[in-house]
Amino acid sequence: MAVNRRWLLASRPPGEFDEGAFKLEEAPVPSPRDGEILVHNIWLSLDPYMRGRMRDVKSYVPPVQLGAVMEGGTVGEVIESKNPAFKKGDIVEERLGWQEYGLSNGKGARKIDPGLAPISTAVGVLGMPGLTAYFGLLDVGAMKAGETVVVSAATGAVGGPVGQIARIKGAKRVVGIAGGKAKCDYAVKELGFDACIDYQAMGRDTGQLIKALRAACPDGVDVYFDNVGSWITDAVLPLINFKARIAICGMIAEYNLEKPEMAPRITRHLLVNSARMEGFIILNYRQRFGEGLREMGGWLKSGQLKYREDIVDGLENAPRALLRLFKGENFGKQLVRIRPDPTRKH
Repeated sequence: MAVNRRWLLASRPPGEFDEGAFKLEEAPVPSPRDGEILVHNIWLSLDPYMRGRMRDVKSYVPPVQLGAVMEGGTVGEVIESKNPAFKKGDIVEERLGWQEYGLSNGKGARKIDPGLAPISTAVGVLGMPGLTAYFGLLDVGAMKAGETVVVSAATGAVGGPVGQIARIKGAKRVVGIAGGKAKCDYAVKELGFDACIDYQAMGRDTGQLIKALRAACPDGVDVYFDNVGSWITDAVLPLINFKARIAICGMIAEYNLEKPEMAPRITRHLLVNSARMEGFIILNYRQRFGEGLREMGGWLKSGQLKYREDIVDGLENAPRALLRLFKGENFGKQLVRIRPDPTRKH
């Protein structure tokens, strides 16, 4: 008899977390009721926002409850349907969490065509991370042709597309910040960045990073796409231009802190440059997802947009894979392959 392995949130660590924050259990495979579909998951997306869902603090969505299945985007196959909009064998993207099987009423399920792109991209470059890059750069960052764009976590699931979209849209210069020579080489040689700065070589020396950024951005910074926060952002702000835009997408360097870091005051940089800093949540753009997916899909098909996946096999390894993300050990979009992907030829 099939069982549903699933990871539950077991505790709320105040600072850095470990695998003990989660509990793996086996439960019966659920049966769909009228209007529902049963999905056998194939891919699980791991993303920085999950750390916030582990905390019981005010945020844009409620936290995951203790003892509940951990939150996460998934791609899977419909194996039983009592919803006329879906049939057995359909591939769907949903938010069914860290488990092998999940139920959906279909309202949040998006059908995926395996013939257009690998289905894993539905939680990557053609999913939430890609859309975050698209709307964050073009709407929040309001990037214009001829500008200089800087993006932190430049080879990540969001940062990689940001740099490439900037290049496609005519940026004069695209500069990345990433951890390690291999990632920086990839950003320049494969993704088309003009330069990439290895922050790990700076030893958290903000002055060194400012110096490196100044050399890489001789005309200053018009748009900064921030995925990291902390001392990385402290180094970028002194270089912003008049009417610069700072898009705050994430702060992965700060999510595990028990107490906020003391940081330089930023308001003067914003004031004297008439600059704008704006945080955003991709769900705010839900009504425009189709627009973003059409354009991103076209770029992917034409070869203008590249992506890289970092795959960990086995649902049992999901906590370890999330830890890799927070240690900067992942290289590209962090995924867990829950079971073999029947749509892949290799």
